[in-house]
Amino acid sequence: MNIKIYDSVDLLYKEAAAFYKEKISHQPNMILGLATGTTPIPLYKKLIKAYKAGELSFKGITAYNLDEYVGLEKGHPASYYFFMRDNLFNHVDIDLNNTFIPDGSIEPNEAIKKYQEQLDTVTIDIQLLGLGSNGHIGFNEPGTPFESHTHMVTLAEKTRKDNARLFEKLEDVPHTAVTMGIKDIMRAREVVLIATGKNKAQAVFGMIKGEISESLPASVLQNHPNVHVFLDQDAASLLLNK
Repeated sequence: MNIKIYDSVDLLYKEAAAFYKEKISHQPNMILGLATGTTPIPLYKKLIKAYKAGELSFKGITAYNLDEYVGLEKGHPASYYFFMRDNLFNHVDIDLNNTFIPDGSIEPNEAIKKYQEQLDTVTIDIQLLGLGSNGHIGFNEPGTPFESHTHMVTLAEKTRKDNARLFEKLEDVPHTAVTMGIKDIMRAREVVLIATGKNKAQAVFGMIKGEISESLPASVLQNHPNVHVFLDQDAASLLLNK
């Protein structure tokens, strides 16, 4: 793993955005795996700013998202379909026909089959990941088999509580989601993982220094040949103290 620790969160995202700008400039038709939640928002803002400054184009980019809640219509403000348009797609020149997200509005088995068929036709160049405080990547909760493909997952209560800030109340957070599987994530040529905050420190330490175990899904990244980890001081605190 290529681990980078930054003194400030703003510098972290500045460097992460520079990483993407360089990669896209060299391969303007690349396939990106994208993430949702609060972690990627500052990155997306910096990429939008770069696009508006004429430093970056998404015209040739194809994007595949990690996951989507089951039971939310695409227009629901907490759906990831809505999130991606609101936080990135509507502000850059990406062709929306080249953006793919699991469909949470249809029957889950149908959504799983459809999305896996789409993923099987491509190899993602860079997969962006956040890190759950319990070590999940995508919505692959602890105990998810490393050989998993796209599947429906029952969200851990901790995950639902972590994501409740995006809903009016906890009761509104769906209990299930469709997520890209760990095996699909590991097929990406490169992985970028961003983690900030003390609440991620234990998961970060386990991911990098712990045993490779399905009880901490992110630990599987130790087996990937090309992972870039962007951490702030708080998220890296246990690494720095050992």
